[in-house]
Amino acid sequence: MIRNLFGGRRDDAAPRELGPLQCAVGGAIEIDTLGLQALLASGEPAMGPPTDGTFIVAAVGSAMLDATSELTRYYDEYDRLLQVIAAPGGGPDTVADVSLYAAWDSVVPAGPAEWARWIGPGGLVGAPEYDADGILFRRYWGSGPEHAPLVEFVETVEDGGQPRRIHQRCMLYARPVGRGEEMLLISLEQDLAEGSQRQGAAIAFMIGYGLGAADVRRV
Repeated sequence: MIRNLFGGRRDDAAPRELGPLQCAVGGAIEIDTLGLQALLASGEPAMGPPTDGTFIVAAVGSAMLDATSELTRYYDEYDRLLQVIAAPGGGPDTVADVSLYAAWDSVVPAGPAEWARWIGPGGLVGAPEYDADGILFRRYWGSGPEHAPLVEFVETVEDGGQPRRIHQRCMLYARPVGRGEEMLLISLEQDLAEGSQRQGAAIAFMIGYGLGAADVRRV
């Protein structure tokens, strides 16, 4: 899953500050989830409420979403990611959206038929609703009752070694929890490096919550 994004050979160059939070690989981000915990208190989060504290950055991914928005993902070594959307090349004052995700589950389809059942046309991922063992999520991306195509983008991931390009295919679902909202991000990652194979790839499920820009800061 997330750890598969890491592993490039590291060099001795000084780490660069990356993304709108201007945090280098090996740097730290302080995350305040007290407000989020209060919103979720009257509900039942799928993994329990997220805790606050220090997030040590193990890798940073980035991708252009459109001409005015850039996606940055700060990864740690515990299968969590802090996702930030901001103006391209912008700093903390340009942050438009922040969310914190943690790995929940994964599925390794057994063959082409199983892959098609999950992510093919009309597959489970992209349907208007997704039932995760009795927890019902509704699709967040794409309105209407029809099946929606997965969102695709190429993410460039830096972990202190050679940057890697990862093809991401994903769909976002959500459900109300307490006075807040819980998100389910379903994604398939494929390394675009020469010789990479889909063999062994998994469909990853991550639970996440929105945060405010003031809830995260580099330390």
